[in-house]
Amino acid sequence: MRIALTGASGLVGRFLLRAFRAEGHQVETLPGWRLGQPAPLDGCEALVHAGFAHVPGKYRGGEGDDPQRFVALNRDGSLRLFEEAKAQGVGQVVFLSSRAVHDARPAGTPLPDGTPVAPQSLYGRVKAEAEAGLAALDGAGFRTASIRATGVYGPGTGHKWEGLFADYLAGRPVAPRKATELHGDDLSAAILLILARGAHGAFNASDLLLDRHDLLAEVQRLTGCPHPLPPRADGPVSVMSCERLTALGWRPGGWEKLRDSLPAMLAGIS
Repeated sequence: MRIALTGASGLVGRFLLRAFRAEGHQVETLPGWRLGQPAPLDGCEALVHAGFAHVPGKYRGGEGDDPQRFVALNRDGSLRLFEEAKAQGVGQVVFLSSRAVHDARPAGTPLPDGTPVAPQSLYGRVKAEAEAGLAALDGAGFRTASIRATGVYGPGTGHKWEGLFADYLAGRPVAPRKATELHGDDLSAAILLILARGAHGAFNASDLLLDRHDLLAEVQRLTGCPHPLPPRADGPVSVMSCERLTALGWRPGGWEKLRDSLPAMLAGIS
């Protein structure tokens, strides 16, 4: 399959690019999709849209001091890209959305597939509106899907826990936190399944509910670091269940995948 991919150089896109190529797909990267120029989609059978413009290191709050530009680049740019894909005969589009489409719901709310969106942050709203615009184009041989991913982790330069690990190993204070996490390879596998099955609609993608106390206990085990662990986080977390992906045969790696990834994620951190 010839797949067009936005965001290939990003923290998530690098997992997708590697996975797609490993499966034998031809990948066309689209680094300039936001610039108002026609996207080079000719001959592509699928588009995976993982690109997103934001303040470095932030998704919620990623608009910085220019929310209008944030909306124009991400919502409006995405909708224009989806329309171009349909016009140029691309058969499938998968959009990388986010669990932030539910961030107005109270903490601890169960989030099964099909839960109506309830965004609160501008980031969540932009993702939800791009989802809706894509879904409105579905049909007449044009198959569309959105994947609502939770926090994505995995090895690589600048990975999401690089600063956290450095702080812990240096003995600096670490705030308690508990959140849902997903390995980038498992997200890639989910998108490949959606493409292979020609699946439509919105899919939750989440794996571990992870407390920093437990994560750093693994770091302590691997490194022998003597510093105390942070206390466990209080309060509930809204957890997405992933029935639709599970029905396609998706099985994320859980704790085994996390433990296997940690040595590479710790490499170079002193």
